[in-house]
Amino acid sequence: MSDQIAKGMEFEKKAEKKLNGWGFLGSKYEDAGDLYEKAANCYKLAKSWDQAGAVYVKLAECHLKMDSKHEAANSYADAGHAYKKTNTKECIAQLEQALNIFMEIGRLSMSARYCKEIAELYEQEQNLEQAIAYYDKAADLFQGEEVTTSANQCKQKIAQFSAQLEQYQKAIEIYEEIARQSLNNNLLKYGVRGHLLNAGICQLCKGDVVAITNALERYQELDPTFSGTREYKLLADLAAAVDEEDVAKFTDAVKEFDSMTKLDEWKTTLLLRVKLLLKAKEEEDDDDLT
Repeated sequence: MSDQIAKGMEFEKKAEKKLNGWGFLGSKYEDAGDLYEKAANCYKLAKSWDQAGAVYVKLAECHLKMDSKHEAANSYADAGHAYKKTNTKECIAQLEQALNIFMEIGRLSMSARYCKEIAELYEQEQNLEQAIAYYDKAADLFQGEEVTTSANQCKQKIAQFSAQLEQYQKAIEIYEEIARQSLNNNLLKYGVRGHLLNAGICQLCKGDVVAITNALERYQELDPTFSGTREYKLLADLAAAVDEEDVAKFTDAVKEFDSMTKLDEWKTTLLLRVKLLLKAKEEEDDDDLT
């Protein structure tokens, strides 16, 4: 592989020579660009990702000199994908360059794709605020291009992270909106009860029993079949347990549902928050009695 690195460095040196030498501006940048591309391919074969990333940035700059914005954006994206293997921060920086150019030249579907990719990188880094910001941008762009499924996937991520950050109302509004949209779509309507369950769990996290009861009534009006589902029964049982401040009843309802349909980590985490609030109230009431 070291011979590929040596080859790459040779191509890179020739490219620099082209740029620094005499010649017509257009052909100078085009010739250097071809050499940078060859250098990048050698570095990729050698799995020298940082070197490949750095050369793709130089290639992008050549494309910009020739006013080839689409090619420049693709080269910045290639740089980002090379850096993805070694340096998340640099990867995001280059994908943002690609995103900004695609936005500028009106390639909105490509912009949406890179927004989503940046959001996923921030998600991996557990930077939920930035992940939300980029999923939000991506959702808007997908919606504008009428790619509803991708837009909804991004919105669900926003709702998921908002709830993790205790922004429950924001999460509720998103889940309810997706549920409403999905009712009119034969492919998506089977997911409605899942979205309403998620919204209901976020309602429970807010700890307002009246709001939970009102929400359950609203969900039945929205989808008359919801009241016959196990998801509805779980929410109704949990709402009753919260109202009665009964931790045992709350735990039994969760266990019963989980024995039939495994609760994912997100739901389990949020339900644990509700249980801990309930326990604290129960202990508070016991202290008042003594």
